[in-house]
Amino acid sequence: MAMAFPRRARRLWRYWRAERRTLRQGLVALLLSTCASFVAGLTLGHITHTLTLLPGLLILIPAAAGMRGTIFGAIGARLGTSSHAGLFEATFERSGVLYHNVYVAVVTTFASSLWLAVLAKLAAAAFGQASISIWDLVTISVVGGALGSAVILVVTLGLSLLSYRRGYDLDAVSTPMVTALGDMTTIPTLFLATFLVRIEVLNAILAGLCLIACLYAAVRAYAADQEAVRRIVTEMTTVILLTPILDIAAGALMQARQPGLTAFPGILILIPPFVSQAGALGGILSSRLSSKLQVGVITPRGLPEAPALVDASLVVVFGVVIFAFIGAAAVGLSDLTGLAHPGPGIMIGGTLVSGLVAIPITIVVGYYLAILTARFGLDPDNHSVPIITSVMDLTGVASVIFVMSVLGAAIHG
Repeated sequence: MAMAFPRRARRLWRYWRAERRTLRQGLVALLLSTCASFVAGLTLGHITHTLTLLPGLLILIPAAAGMRGTIFGAIGARLGTSSHAGLFEATFERSGVLYHNVYVAVVTTFASSLWLAVLAKLAAAAFGQASISIWDLVTISVVGGALGSAVILVVTLGLSLLSYRRGYDLDAVSTPMVTALGDMTTIPTLFLATFLVRIEVLNAILAGLCLIACLYAAVRAYAADQEAVRRIVTEMTTVILLTPILDIAAGALMQARQPGLTAFPGILILIPPFVSQAGALGGILSSRLSSKLQVGVITPRGLPEAPALVDASLVVVFGVVIFAFIGAAAVGLSDLTGLAHPGPGIMIGGTLVSGLVAIPITIVVGYYLAILTARFGLDPDNHSVPIITSVMDLTGVASVIFVMSVLGAAIHG
């Protein structure tokens, strides 16, 4: 037994050495995406006045950012699988995978934005929290979401083409970049959209136009003449309807703790990159497992096989490095921009401990989501990645608030 552990450790080390290219690419992508996510964190930390002025906006923010990760994380996973299977072509012909995914991105962006506005309003009422009108939420959700999605779509397509031509592992690169871009673009664009609701006549017109556009997109989603598009939309319908509930719950939790978070806006800085990278780690694992399931490297078993376990070990390595970096960067940015925080020790230590809480959940949920979707004959790319990102949004927010409160930051409400 004593000899078995060194042998396993040596095998694991050999695997890491064999996968050093993936490790390097994934770690670079995670570091870059973390830096991008801090744009969202800094925005969130500096708009506390707007969050107070427009109650209910904080409920919408995690769901809106999470939905970008759901839609475009699934697109990245599908493109990664098509690349591994030799089906990816750098063409925008109507029969190609790029065209199919662009179509899905557009129709699901509009349809889901309307759904998020409704959910945010319902959640505020259910938890007895104040909220702006449903029309304000529709304008902010649809306009802000569409602007953010346009940017992410361009980057996702560019990243897939670059990975195809350079031979990058799209599963290790796309998910962290897309989830980070979801936060980086969505929170600022939602903030920009809040200025529209302050003009009543303009807001009324825009809300009506947004409603029409979203309903039209929902119809077009199921009336597409390409069977592949209809299949993707059909499989993603349940995901789009149900996973935002977790993000809305995360937003409601943050709004319930808003006075404490406003007192320490430095914590608000770290929340977007933390939840983004927690979801990205789950997305990396799910994408890699989905690709392995598709090509037959692993089978959908209850107990993970060796290739799945070593993929999980990559997530642990990535997570420890990234969460320590997030805590340190949040302290530096808070000091640089003059935002209050509970102290370097609590910020760095709390972020790392929160990450150690989140990593096992990421691994377990990510693995069994990929396995269950495969067992039920569904496409893991359309389910496992979107679900794991939403699960980790709620888990990430809850773990940060819990750990920071235990360590002495007064955000327990």
